[in-house]
Amino acid sequence: MSEGFEELASVDGEVTATAAATIGLKDDGLYRGDGAFEVIRLYSGQPFALGEHLDRLGRSAAAIELEFDRAALGREIEALLAQAGPVDGQLRLIVTRGGRRIAATEPVPEHAATLRVATVTYTPTIILTGVKSISYAANMQATRLARAQGADEAVLVQPDGTVLEPPTSTIFWAAADGELRTPALSNGILDSITRDRLVKALDVTEGSWQVDDLLAASEAFLASTTREVQAVAAINDTELAAAPGPRTREAQEAFAATLDRELHEG
Repeated sequence: MSEGFEELASVDGEVTATAAATIGLKDDGLYRGDGAFEVIRLYSGQPFALGEHLDRLGRSAAAIELEFDRAALGREIEALLAQAGPVDGQLRLIVTRGGRRIAATEPVPEHAATLRVATVTYTPTIILTGVKSISYAANMQATRLARAQGADEAVLVQPDGTVLEPPTSTIFWAAADGELRTPALSNGILDSITRDRLVKALDVTEGSWQVDDLLAASEAFLASTTREVQAVAAINDTELAAAPGPRTREAQEAFAATLDRELHEG
């Protein structure tokens, strides 16, 4: 836990210290990982793109035929954030098959300026394409497999060599000619809100790319709610010459400008 950060949780509207929060044991969210979730950055207590995150939570829940009371969750988030105050952190939302609505404030995980990634072969569960399900064991195992190779994070690659995404982020890379590339949503990757902002702000080509294209990159970066934009220093055993390179710095500046504009508009 970050020093001085008080983690709070709301379970169906009851706010307590996270360590004291409980749910009933017999909940298929626990027994079977049956539920949906979102993680949202908090900047001085203000959630970034809260409406869009709630919309995506709704789509995830609908895809697995899970009903939840969005209006009640919205009120519970408001009460939780009022108690948490102007913190810099993140907000985790979970809805479970057992009917629980959970909102929790957390410190943001520490991320180094750069990281190393390793490709991990992965066959997506098509029935969960686009769903932020709490059934996240495969994603976490992919990260562990990458770390066993000496990397910090995985990049999921289909058996046919098509590049997908890291387990909890999106990947962008610059080709030899400088073109900025990222896998298209049609490949079955998550419709990331941070990815969306960068695609709109930058000149990005979306497509279906083979792993050899990624390995030939001149620079690369990951993007996510918690990382924002994080430079990649190496892919497998290939060291990248620039980390961060000019396209990565451009992305960092563009996302910072987007944050500033949207938080002030909010």
